[in-house]
Amino acid sequence: MLLGVAAATGSFAARAELPKSLHVGIVTIQSRTTPIYSAFDQRLRELGYIEGQNLVTEYLNPEKQAEGIPGAIRELLRRKVDIIVAPYESTVKEAISASDTVPVVMIGTEYDPLARGYVKSLARPGGRVTGVFLQQIELASKRLQILKDALPSFGAAMMFWDSPSEYQWQATSSIAAPFGLRLAGVELTKQPYDYEAALASLPPDHRGTLIVPIAPAFYRDRERLAELCVRHRIASMFAVREFADAGGLVSYGPDFPAIFRRVADYVDRIAKGARAADLPVEQPTKFELVINLRTAKMLGINIPDKITSLADEVIE
Repeated sequence: MLLGVAAATGSFAARAELPKSLHVGIVTIQSRTTPIYSAFDQRLRELGYIEGQNLVTEYLNPEKQAEGIPGAIRELLRRKVDIIVAPYESTVKEAISASDTVPVVMIGTEYDPLARGYVKSLARPGGRVTGVFLQQIELASKRLQILKDALPSFGAAMMFWDSPSEYQWQATSSIAAPFGLRLAGVELTKQPYDYEAALASLPPDHRGTLIVPIAPAFYRDRERLAELCVRHRIASMFAVREFADAGGLVSYGPDFPAIFRRVADYVDRIAKGARAADLPVEQPTKFELVINLRTAKMLGINIPDKITSLADEVIE
């Protein structure tokens, strides 16, 4: 299922001429070759931006910077980027405080930009920040319902979370009881995360099912997490399909690469003269359910036909 985005109002203006040069900065712990950034780069190419000709894209890993994200943002500004793409709340916050002029295109998955004051409204952001905002509470409910329908014995589960995904942990734990679910969570704080230790710290009767939210470190570690679940025979629910592709049992969430393609559209419009203040913040409206039946077979889990029939993709 492709990404659908609901703009708060209006639409992007008619396309203008390509700028002679565009300098974009991104602070991320992900590799540039991951699906989300491959999609971002591909969309920019489709829009006419060619790396080394009329485009320079700076990918800085904050873990390799002496001062982390603040240092990475300052380095991007020193390199005179035209636009900052901010996949984390901390990059939005630092970009706003470090510059009064450079526009920011956010991917808001772990925070509410309205509540934080980064935008004045979704329809008219009013400042230097715009982009895509993903609300999590409704998604948390849908994921629990899918697990309940897919796993007849679903009654206790565990959830890994960290500082960026705390909002998602709170949303999930607050609605667990109505689903008849006993949910135990463990916060991971020191990277690289020790998932074996996190698993061992939880009550044994919760270790049969794992819920993993969207967070930068979890996305980067998706193959490690999927392998952990298969090795320990754990049913898993992940937030985006790249986890199911890596071997997770089920994923339900937005098409993440499509979101990053949309972010490239924002970069294009701003590069052609649009103001971030006038570009509505968009929200994904379509989500995809992916089920990995190969993993289900390895775990000895029989996913009911009524669930597989609802899936946007079944991996066999």
